[in-house]
Amino acid sequence: MLVLKDVCKTFNRGSANEKVALQGIDLTVKEGDFITVIGGNGAGKSTMLNMISGAFPVDSGLVKIGGENVTNQPEHVRAKRIGRVFQDPMKGTAGDMWIEENLAIAMRRGKRRSLRWGVTKDERELYKKLLAPFDLGLEDRLQTKVSLLSGGQRQALTLLMATVQKPDILLLDEHTAALDPKTAAKVLAMTDELIKEHNLTAIMVTHNMKDAIKYGNRLIMMMNGKIIYDVSGEEKAALEVSDLLKKFEVSTGEEFANDRMLLV
Repeated sequence: MLVLKDVCKTFNRGSANEKVALQGIDLTVKEGDFITVIGGNGAGKSTMLNMISGAFPVDSGLVKIGGENVTNQPEHVRAKRIGRVFQDPMKGTAGDMWIEENLAIAMRRGKRRSLRWGVTKDERELYKKLLAPFDLGLEDRLQTKVSLLSGGQRQALTLLMATVQKPDILLLDEHTAALDPKTAAKVLAMTDELIKEHNLTAIMVTHNMKDAIKYGNRLIMMMNGKIIYDVSGEEKAALEVSDLLKKFEVSTGEEFANDRMLLV
């Protein structure tokens, strides 16, 4: 479903602020894979997602989605194949529009538009059905402006918008980091359920090692723009946080010192 071949990215090249973000990333993602990504600050996690989505152009290398070379394809063209949820609950939705209007936009992504009425009665009933499992009361507030929702409610809506068209790839960039623990757990559980229900191919960046181990069928660890660890299947299921810490120290020769990554 996704291939990254020798992908490199350097920001502010040739200046005092030069930053090598990705160094020859090679990654092959099979259809239905749910990959969790961990790593310290500046490891290249979010940059990798931006390379996949087309938000930033690659300096060199190859990006393929579903067998198609999209390396030079702009973000708005790739958008019809990619669902994305950001860390900031304010992103991914239009705050001045109603819940049902946001969902209508998501339902029509990549499709031809017309001048007919924006939200039909049947669509409204569908939105209620899709929102109900989140148990956040959103199904009864379809004509509420999104800006009036809590962070957790808004992130749940963003997640539904990102998956409602069953994208080729779902990118989750620390999408529960800004939420309180109870709400974060609920959004994570719904994320896992939606991925399994629709057999989505997903990549989730997280700062929580326990979540990285608990969710998905594959885990990768990044450091200094490189993938330093890639584990899947039963080996991943048997992992403990201490195993990841040891792997980091063996791979880098340094002690892991990122407090955010040690949250449990």
